[in-house]
Amino acid sequence: MSTATMQRGGFLPHTNVIFGRWLRAQYRSPALIAFTLIQPAIWLLLFGQLFQGIVALPGFGDTSYIAFLTPGIVMMTALMTSGWNGTTFIADMERGVMDRMLTSPVRRGALMAGQLLSNATTTVIQTILVFAIGIAAGARYDGGAVGYLVTIAASVLVGTAFGSLSNAVALLTRQQEALIGIFQFVSLPLTFLSSIMLDPKLAPHWVEVAARYNPVDWAAITARQALSANPDWDSATRHGLYLLTFTVVVGYLSTRAFRTYQRSV
Repeated sequence: MSTATMQRGGFLPHTNVIFGRWLRAQYRSPALIAFTLIQPAIWLLLFGQLFQGIVALPGFGDTSYIAFLTPGIVMMTALMTSGWNGTTFIADMERGVMDRMLTSPVRRGALMAGQLLSNATTTVIQTILVFAIGIAAGARYDGGAVGYLVTIAASVLVGTAFGSLSNAVALLTRQQEALIGIFQFVSLPLTFLSSIMLDPKLAPHWVEVAARYNPVDWAAITARQALSANPDWDSATRHGLYLLTFTVVVGYLSTRAFRTYQRSV
């Protein structure tokens, strides 16, 4: 990436260059690719067996548990995978690459967006894999292509939002241990205070209330509504807009963390 290239371009060309850089680096690590693709398969099959008896609870509905769980595991995978985003920023800091990037003409937003776009490609592949396994295990959806596309979009928004947060934490702490600890502290409550594995209406009332303000639950609701035979598009659209707004706000605030990082160097 030459300085001349950076000087000639604006936000979109800069984002494209950063995207290409991270995409090449990402897919030069076959072990990492295998892990990120196998992990959601394990979650789906493991939780699908452990909690399949939930369908017997009054009020669960008439769907199979694997069909209920699959969209939730899609969102859980996007959340958990995005938590590692910031480790790449930390690696750049340790090698001095981040300092060189920040003294170049490249846009700060492009530094964030390019990296998030490369990780979004993994999220899309993971989502398709989870659906393939879920369908092979008996899950069926009447929402058609629109339902699948909405689910992919929701998972990408989850990955982008929490990937932005992971990058911001990396810029503020500059420590991989701190990043991992903070993200685990955040991601586990978000996972279990949502409808990923259980409808919050079947949980204690305080869990149902907490889920209303949980971006991961917004994504799960959006996906399940879009995949259903008779979607409640008002609910899907409302929760999808909540998620989109959250992603945009978090992305903007996270980009400002570059300034804090530069002042502290």
